This record gives sequence, C-alpha cells and structure tokens, in this order.
Amino acid sequence: MAASPLRGGGLAVAVLLVGALALLQVARCDAAATCVGVAPARRRPEVVSIADFGGVGDGRTLNTWAFRKAVYRIQHQRRRGGTELRVPAGTWLTGSFNLTSHMTLFLARGAVLKATQDARGWPLVEPLPSYGRGRELPGARYASFINGNGLRDVVITGDKGVIDGQGEVWWNMWRQRTLPHTRPNLVEFMHSTGIHISNIVLKNSPFWNIHPVYCDNVVVTNMMILAPHDSPNTDGIDPDSSTNVCIEDSYISTGDDLVAIKSGWDEYGIAYGRPSSGITIRRVRGSSPFSGIAIGSEASGGVRDVLVEDCSIFNSGYGIHIKTNVGRGGYIRNVTVDNVRMSGVRSGVRIAGDVGDHPDGRFSQLAVPTVDAVRIRNVWGVGVQQPGSLEGIRNSPFTRICLSNVKLFGWRNGAAWRCRDVRGAALGVHPSPCAELATSFASAAGSCSY
Repeated sequence: MAASPLRGGGLAVAVLLVGALALLQVARCDAAATCVGVAPARRRPEVVSIADFGGVGDGRTLNTWAFRKAVYRIQHQRRRGGTELRVPAGTWLTGSFNLTSHMTLFLARGAVLKATQDARGWPLVEPLPSYGRGRELPGARYASFINGNGLRDVVITGDKGVIDGQGEVWWNMWRQRTLPHTRPNLVEFMHSTGIHISNIVLKNSPFWNIHPVYCDNVVVTNMMILAPHDSPNTDGIDPDSSTNVCIEDSYISTGDDLVAIKSGWDEYGIAYGRPSSGITIRRVRGSSPFSGIAIGSEASGGVRDVLVEDCSIFNSGYGIHIKTNVGRGGYIRNVTVDNVRMSGVRSGVRIAGDVGDHPDGRFSQLAVPTVDAVRIRNVWGVGVQQPGSLEGIRNSPFTRICLSNVKLFGWRNGAAWRCRDVRGAALGVHPSPCAELATSFASAAGSCSY
C-alpha cells in the first residue's frame, strides 16, 4: 500500500507550507495597512537650494525674501515634474511664506527652519468662511507660517529636519490677553489636493500645527510633532472640511488634541456645508493634557467615515473624545475606533453633546447635531482614572453607539460609566457598562447592525 503523502515528513512539510502561506497572507494584510498612496511623495527632476536665492542659515539673517523669491521662481518656470527646494543644514530664520504647486520643500538633516518672533510684520488673511471669523478673535487672522491655497501636488519632507514655530511669544500674548488677531498655524493648506507631509519634526507651533482645510488627498506620515503640554491650542493635526486624509506612523506630544477632525463652526459651518470624510488615523502615538483622538467640537459641516486604528495614547486627558454642542448642527457618523491602547489617561472614552463655545450669538438652538453609528472596539487601558461618559443631547439621543471588548483598568473604587440620552450596545466591556447600552448578543446585533 502506497504511503500517504501527508504521513511523516510529508505532513511536516504540509504544515510548514500552510504556515508559510498564512504568514504570507498576514504580511500582505500588513503591507496593505497604509493609505499613503493617496498622495505620494513624488521625486522632482530639478533640485535647487535656498542658498541659491541668497539664503543664509546662520540663525540671525532673515530669509523671508529668499524663500519667497525661490517659490516665485518655481511657480513661474514650471519645470516638467516640478522642483525641489532644498534647505541644507543650518538655522534658517524666516517670516511667513507660501508654497506653490508641483514643488517639494526638503529639509536636510540638521536643517532648522525657524519662524521669526516679530509679530508686527506678520501678514493677515481673511477668516475661514466656515468659521465666519478668526477662531480666537473676530476679524482677520494671522497667516500660517507655511501655507498654500489652491495648490496641487505639494510635498513637505526631509531627513528629520525641523520646522520651529518659536511659539512662545504667541502663547504669552494669548495668556496676557494682548493678541490682536487669531494666532498663526504652523502649516496650513486651503483648497488644495495631493498634499504630502513626512519625515520632519514640527515644534513649538503658535497655534495648530498642521491644518488642511477644504482639501482632498492629504497624507501626513512619519512625523514628530512637539510642543510643551502647557502651550495653548497647539493641536497636532486638524483635518478640517477635507476628504481622503491619511495620518499614519507619527508621534505627537502637544498642549492640545493630538488629532482633531473638524468641519466648521456653527451657522458658518452649516452654511458652508463641506464635511470631513474618509479620514484614516493609524499607528499614531502620543500624549496631551486634552484628547488623544478627537472629533469636533467644530463639526457643523458634518464628519463621516472615520477609521482610527492601532493607536497608543498615554499621559493624556481623554483617550477618545467625540464632542459637539447644540448650535453646531451637522452630524458625526460612521466612526470606527479599533485596537487602541491607553495608559495614564483621565478618561478613556468621552462622547459629549455639551462641549464647545460659539462664534457669536447668532447660532440657532434648533441646530441640533446628530451622532450615529460609532463603533469602539478592542480598546485596552491601564491607569485609567474614569472609564468614560456617553452623554447625548436631550430629545436628540446619540444612536448606535457600540462598544465591544473595551477593557479599562486603574479606575478608582466606585468609578463607573456615565450615560444619558444615548442608545447602543456594549459587549465585553469592563467596568460594566451603563444600563442605556444593551448587553445581550441579540440586542447588540439589533443596535449595531451597520
């Protein structure tokens, strides 16, 4: 009788083959777990140096004119395939400047691009139409340190070069209430597509660090974003009324939310009507006195189709924070949070309908936001002081809020979930979920069938 091919050594070979195929499948899945292809970092056939335009990297010479001249040359010569503007090692002091389409700003290792601290000559720009005014003060706002409007195919990258916003002068004006206008962001793109930011360090932003607003196809990857924990409003990355935004493989430690998804402010955001959608946040690590991953509170244009996965949040206020308010209008829906680790956070999960101020008194009490179809699963936390709160809006409950395999430890005796005006389900949640969430498989299937 012929021996079976699966006996003895044949069986071992088959097992190894199956294992190898399984590993190959896992590798394929891991390789696919990226979204950076929505805006690749294109190589440019032409490379020029800021030194070619009179730039001096001595930390004292003001290079604003050199940067503006270089960008003007790139914009008007229009080399096929675009041009890379290289910033070599050195400390390059400059004021605010714009970028242009089909260009790369490359910061070499040892290059530090420093914002001037002279606020008197800082340019002003119009407020964003979806905000109706400066975010901090009525009227105009300071232009971002590096910005672009109506651009295509722009790359900011390097070999661990640094962009230093030198924000302390702005933070102090905010603390002393002497700000004449809303502070500048560090990097902002408006009405642009194909934006790629990677492999550099951002530090000490005057206000938000990276702000893509009214943009499509944006990638932020392999970044380090730093600011002191007491620096006001130094959000890490704030996608705002933008679509197809990919945020991956970055470390953020700032004075406000690490990532905050937005879409306009009250009646102005409702009128502008541009949602944020298709937002992926993956493999982000960091700490903040406020939120790790946030949605809102300025979400009046709507936020949908958000994926947060494989993130690590430590020494922070809130792990996951979805926030809105009466007067915001809009919606937050189809949000998935998966495989998030937390340690040393004040509150693990917060979904709240009473957060955020208003631009003026003209907001409508009838503009009630909706929050629906939020999945939070596979979350593990230690040193969590309070598990969380799920608190909707009276007569407009948040719906299909579904928690599964959420295990939070370290809370004080008697700490419990706080819930009101919320519907959904909870399975495998520790500590025990509140009564507003169904806990049987049958009920959960009905509440979370989306």
